Amino acid sequence: MSGALARVLFYPTLAYNVVMEKLSSRQWFDRVDDTVILGALPFRSMTKQLVETENVRGVITMNEKYETNYFCNSSEEWQAAGVEQLRLSTVDLTGIPSLENLHKGVEFALQHREQGTSVYVHCKAGRSRSATLAAAYLIKLHCWTPEEACQKLASVRPHILVRSAQVEMLRTYYQQVCGQSR
Repeated sequence: MSGALARVLFYPTLAYNVVMEKLSSRQWFDRVDDTVILGALPFRSMTKQLVETENVRGVITMNEKYETNYFCNSSEEWQAAGVEQLRLSTVDLTGIPSLENLHKGVEFALQHREQGTSVYVHCKAGRSRSATLAAAYLIKLHCWTPEEACQKLASVRPHILVRSAQVEMLRTYYQQVCGQSR
């Protein structure tokens, strides 16, 4: 049921995100560190800016395929722009990135970090699914607790919304990569 609800609410909530970016202090994307940029759907019109200005050579797409069909680059279009895409499909609104996908996404980001390039991590709004992945990246990089990682994200992107079930997944991830619980 949650997948069907996410499909029904996709366009109204996408429109809401566009309006909020225009009428509030929300940015479409925010840089977390030298490697990771956390943001909303990267529209095709943003490709040049992301590649040339932000040095993006990797994109982690947390969206399901239908969410990116019309407004975003396909994997082939990203590739033509010199950008590698990793799709880690997660249901909107209620989805929790799997532990396996957190590991895949973090390793992808770390590979780009080693190369000195940036990764654009996104979902529809850059608030929950993608923020969960960005938090996992910070956990792996700094051995921060999920709470510390989310605090850092909130300091650069105040409207993130990492839900309790996503924090629980981050706790499991933290225990795996840092070998401890605080």
